[in-house]
Amino acid sequence: MKNNEQRELEKSEYGQGSGKKLISKDIDDIRTCVSGMLESSSFKAISDLIMDDAKKLTASENCYLAYVDPVNKDSVGISFSHMTGECQMYSEIGEARFKIRNDGTYGGLLGYSLDTGESFFIHNPSLHPAAHGLPQGHVPVNEFLSVPAKYDENIIGQIVLGNPENSYTSLDVDLTDALADIYALAIHNFLYKKK
Repeated sequence: MKNNEQRELEKSEYGQGSGKKLISKDIDDIRTCVSGMLESSSFKAISDLIMDDAKKLTASENCYLAYVDPVNKDSVGISFSHMTGECQMYSEIGEARFKIRNDGTYGGLLGYSLDTGESFFIHNPSLHPAAHGLPQGHVPVNEFLSVPAKYDENIIGQIVLGNPENSYTSLDVDLTDALADIYALAIHNFLYKKK
């Protein structure tokens, strides 16, 4: 017998990707562009490019890209839509840093993909078991999609999207997973690779 939380989650239209690697001209073009930028551009420029492409490919209004700090494991947002009053301040200092908790998790809906390694979307984010509400002054989020960025199966970042023109589907997760693979290469190149 299902509990009320499970029934509510089913009603919220929670979904995942197909699990298959997506092959498309758009993704190949982005991969080629980013590969060409690795030696001559900044990590921020690549992150901003991937953010813009993620928003475009999924017709999302909002996006947030973060990496896992290789030293202290904090989640560090580097490219993001301005969704709170603090976003301008984060933009000016160049990052939005969320400390890893003592138990080794990030918590909340924003940290769910980092904690579980799961790519997913949800049409009603407030019904997800990890959701604990939005900070005061945060732009409302009517739909939410999050994927981890992995390198050699290690989670080293994430891409989060919100407020799409049309409801998210498994294809949007697959597209974002493909972008996360490209983003993971950039994160590894700039922050994890021994130079």
